[in-house]
Amino acid sequence: MVWPWRRKSRRKLARIAIEGAIASGTRERVLRALREVEQREFPALLLRIDSPGGTVGDSQEIHAAIQRLREKGCRVVASFGNISASGGVYVGVAAEKIVANAGSITGSIGVILRGNNLSRLLERIGVQFETVKSGLYKDILSPDRALTASERQLLQELIDSSYAQFVAAVAEGRGLEESAVRSFADGRVFSGAQALELGLVDRLGDEESARRLACELAELDVEKTRPVNFGQPKKGLAGMIPGRNLFARLSDALHLELAWSGQPLWLHRP
Repeated sequence: MVWPWRRKSRRKLARIAIEGAIASGTRERVLRALREVEQREFPALLLRIDSPGGTVGDSQEIHAAIQRLREKGCRVVASFGNISASGGVYVGVAAEKIVANAGSITGSIGVILRGNNLSRLLERIGVQFETVKSGLYKDILSPDRALTASERQLLQELIDSSYAQFVAAVAEGRGLEESAVRSFADGRVFSGAQALELGLVDRLGDEESARRLACELAELDVEKTRPVNFGQPKKGLAGMIPGRNLFARLSDALHLELAWSGQPLWLHRP
């Protein structure tokens, strides 16, 4: 049985917006939306991205889900807004086509893992950590000491592995050689116009241009077809509290700042 709100939508265009840092909350919301788009058999999806990036795993899971949706026959067009960098790029390259504003900030292809060495500060205030561990590397990135040479090598291998996955995804999604991607995938950022020259995007334009392209690919009426939004954050009573949006943004920023210690992240601050 197909419930009325899950009816098939073969002549409609779906829209999902990915805004802000890509973390677990974003992943869960976007994956639910993608499943609904698939169940209702939308022929096309407009993916609006305005994100500086986020965690590796969350970006990869959204990327994989978009690829599965495309395998079902859905035409996916990504629209880059103010910024679509790092993890935003990883998600975007899963789309069939990418449209960016000439001034969109994109790129920042790379991975970073950061810890904090507070040993000198802790020494000055008389604080010492007592550590009992099961293995040599169990307290890696502990803030009370510097990395050893072997720890640094181990973490560099981890970063190199994640970086190779990122490069491979960009190369596959954009039809580029990995060597070509590596030539500019060093963390630098680009404008949309520069990204077009590099092959990271297909054309310059706003979200309306991306909507029209998605309609054309799916053979929908360009003039009459308007997108149906999915995956919008629930507002409820919390959304009515003054300053709630500011609090949410601060919460996301704190979440990612804490995540810098101990988690590989796409470099999310171009």
